Amino acid sequence: MTIHRIRLLGDPILRTGCEPITKPGSTAVRVILDDMRETLRDWQSRFGTGRGIAAPQIGAPVRMVYIEMEQPWVLINPEIIDIGNEDFEVWDDCFSFPNLLVRVSRAYRIRVRYQNLKGEWNEVDLEGDQAELIQHELDHLDGVLAVDRPSGLDPFCLREEWHRQHGPNGRYGTPEPRSESYASPISESM
Repeated sequence: MTIHRIRLLGDPILRTGCEPITKPGSTAVRVILDDMRETLRDWQSRFGTGRGIAAPQIGAPVRMVYIEMEQPWVLINPEIIDIGNEDFEVWDDCFSFPNLLVRVSRAYRIRVRYQNLKGEWNEVDLEGDQAELIQHELDHLDGVLAVDRPSGLDPFCLREEWHRQHGPNGRYGTPEPRSESYASPISESM
């Protein structure tokens, strides 16, 4: 297991479309996963933030995302197969440009199809912060960054100023209550 340097805005690998993984259970995939996990945990221990990481952020141009929210979750060859008709705005931040936040518009609900480490296909419905996080990470797999999706007037803010101007309201502002509820996919284990 290796802790990798996070690739920063300007590194060409962040603009590369990632290749599908043909053998999800292979040793090579497990090595990349272990490196993603260790790199994310290192970031979390140093900065107290971070919920997910995409393979290209550690220099691996493959279609894999690793999430740690309630528990670890690996998505191999993930794709969004359905998008709800409601959007919401969020101040998006990224390991690849750590001092910048970008206001973006994301779908509030999505359905994602992905493989696990056994190669089995799964589908899950996500909403709110989980949907936003997966959209952000899947963008990385297509070479798209939050800086490519600014929304509204003055959509860029340095972290220090963001805390002064927007911090009390959080990244999502004050979300409206939702009546529908989706099961959390984070409850599945690796």
